[in-house]
This record gives sequence, C-alpha cells and structure tokens, in this order.
Amino acid sequence: MLLKNYKPIFHLFIFALAAYILHKAAFLVLELNTQNFYYSLEFLYLIFFGLSALLYLILLIVKKKNFEIVGMAFLFGTFTQMLLGYLILRPILENKSGEVMIEKVSFFITFILFLLFETLLTVRLLNEKR
Repeated sequence: MLLKNYKPIFHLFIFALAAYILHKAAFLVLELNTQNFYYSLEFLYLIFFGLSALLYLILLIVKKKNFEIVGMAFLFGTFTQMLLGYLILRPILENKSGEVMIEKVSFFITFILFLLFETLLTVRLLNEKR
C-alpha cells in the first residue's frame, strides 16, 4: 500500500527525465544557443519536478486527513505553483532582447507539461476508491 501511494512520484520522475531529454534534443537539433538563458533547462526541470512532487505528497496527506478537500488543496497548490512560476519568470519577462522569446516559450512548455501531469495524478488520486 505504501509503495502504491508513492509510485506516481516515480512516474513523475520518469516523465520529467523523458521530457527533459526531448527538450534538450530539440534545442540541439534546432541548434539553439541556451548559454544566454537566465535559467538553465536543468534548473527549470528540477524546480518544477520538486514542486510537483511536493504538491503530490501534500495531496496524499490531505487525502488521509480529509478526502473531501483534496480538490481544493490541489487548486490551492496549483495557484501557489503558478505564483512561484511567475516569480521565477519575472526576470525573463523584464529582458527585452530578441533571444528571450525562445526562453519564454521553453519556460511555458515546461510549466504546462508539469501542470498537465500533476492534473492527471490528482484525477487518479480522486478516482481511487476509499
């Protein structure tokens, strides 16, 4: 039972690793220079993986205490993650150079991928029988 609860975090790690490899490969194939990025791709994936894993662990705790508020806890966690994402993105938004567009798109792709996977994990958690 304990392993079953934490298996999705392993799936999240595999997903993050596969997405990172594809993202890095796309940059290599398109010959995009990432040296001038404010945040490295590794940093973004590490931050979003950490936030997603933390949110899932919090949802597991909330599920044990009060199953009825898991959805609200997810919404609050997602809001908090979006706020942190904005704070991370803010220096990129203030930069007005032409290369920043690629970094913005890269950031949002990473953010949306993790948000989708978190949503799928939460839906699975909510659909489990008590």
